[in-house]
Amino acid sequence: MESQENLAIDMRGISKSFGVVKALIEADLQVSRGSIHGLVGQNGAGKSTIIKVLAGILKPDAGTIRINGETVSKLTPASVERLGVHFIHQDRLLVPTATIAEAIFLNHEPKIGPFVNHREMARRASALLKLYFDLDLPPGMLVQDLTTAQQKIVQITRALAQKASVLVLDEPTAALVKKEVDSLFRVLRRLKDDGIAVIFISHYMKEIEDLCDAVTVMRNGTDVGVVDPRSTAIDDIVAMMINRDVGEMFPRRRSTVGAPVLQVSGLGMAPYFSDVSFDVKAGEVVGLTGLLGSGVKELIQCLFGLDRPDRGSVTIDGTAANFPSPVSAVSNEVALVPEDRRAHGVAVGLSVRENISLASLSRYSKGGFVSRSAENASIDGLIKELSIKTPHRDALVKTLSGGNQQKVALAKWLSCQSKVYILDEPTVAVDVGAKVEIYTLLNRLAAEGAAILFMSSDLLELAGFCDRVLVIYRGELVNEYAAGELDSDVLLSAASGARTTARRASA
Repeated sequence: MESQENLAIDMRGISKSFGVVKALIEADLQVSRGSIHGLVGQNGAGKSTIIKVLAGILKPDAGTIRINGETVSKLTPASVERLGVHFIHQDRLLVPTATIAEAIFLNHEPKIGPFVNHREMARRASALLKLYFDLDLPPGMLVQDLTTAQQKIVQITRALAQKASVLVLDEPTAALVKKEVDSLFRVLRRLKDDGIAVIFISHYMKEIEDLCDAVTVMRNGTDVGVVDPRSTAIDDIVAMMINRDVGEMFPRRRSTVGAPVLQVSGLGMAPYFSDVSFDVKAGEVVGLTGLLGSGVKELIQCLFGLDRPDRGSVTIDGTAANFPSPVSAVSNEVALVPEDRRAHGVAVGLSVRENISLASLSRYSKGGFVSRSAENASIDGLIKELSIKTPHRDALVKTLSGGNQQKVALAKWLSCQSKVYILDEPTVAVDVGAKVEIYTLLNRLAAEGAAILFMSSDLLELAGFCDRVLVIYRGELVNEYAAGELDSDVLLSAASGARTTARRASA
């Protein structure tokens, strides 16, 4: 075990309950100075809670906390920053109308007497960006004009300007492309070499393997092990997280494939995509993928009535269905599970029950009256099937963890009993255990005869879960692979244009 003198963060025996729900049970987290320490676990495993305790947002019921060797009995967000611990949140929390320099030095502006020294603030901001990131961003540029990656850099620079000794990064790569991720990792390794401790929270296990020196694995509110990802297989870490064999990741589907339900013929919307034709049969899960800018996002928006195609046709069970609006799509038994489910999928001020039944009240209504018993039975079934961690069905969604909010949003659309489900990155930022639960639910829907179009950028997921995969490259459907041909390397080659000879999968 690491000596206390070398620990930047030393949390021991941390417990925290919310009513009857035990979020943390004697959990430990020790992070060495000058190291990058991963923190992994399923949604609801306790990761967010232990970080909120460290941030001074939540007060623990029991346990001790030492920061850089100093025992702290009471933490607040302000006091933890004074102790050198800074948090880089998944939601960027920057003032969009502030300049880069203002964002970096917010509440810590250099002054001449009572006045802010804007020239010195700009000079220091430029120097810090150059020193740590080798960037020449104009310090007067507005935050709202920056890319997602640049905003993340501004957040980190703000922490470094305040002499951070510990950086806590919560899903920092969720909205970044690979080139931006590589750049961020180079910076984090440089900060590690400078003696800064980094806590890295991510659902992307390959990133954990590539970046981290050690990983704390959490499950059911406590730590279940600290491992070296360089000598421990990813499958073994995942098995610790979900307490099951990773070979069960993609549960087998036992559905009978029937006639085509969704048929797309010659669909196009200039300049995004053109002449796209495919079908999805009853009981079938068809994958759909393409790189950023390929037109794949615009395609699924057209299929749900969010955009209008300028050519081609869509039919549902043989009936023309070029939907003028999402309302029309829903009324024709087509459901879309959006990628940003917390922004577009849930009403945080409503209960779990109200959110899940929002899009399917007609199922429980007769003569203008809602059958509460039928509604509750369906809601309770989905809560159990997706393992949504909530005290009860009437708990407000805003009281749930982010991952469980996503599950509620997913349950809302999957409760519609639609003919066609269009899923846009249904497992993004979802832990591996929740993924298995989502796959299992989708298998049930397929077995009931639903046609499922599964859009994902996770090529391993597509290869492991789908019956067929369609690949879009620069607006064209260039390849289609059957289950026996599926391989993540082949899919990447096709999506990047290395394999662009269009061909059909075997039926």
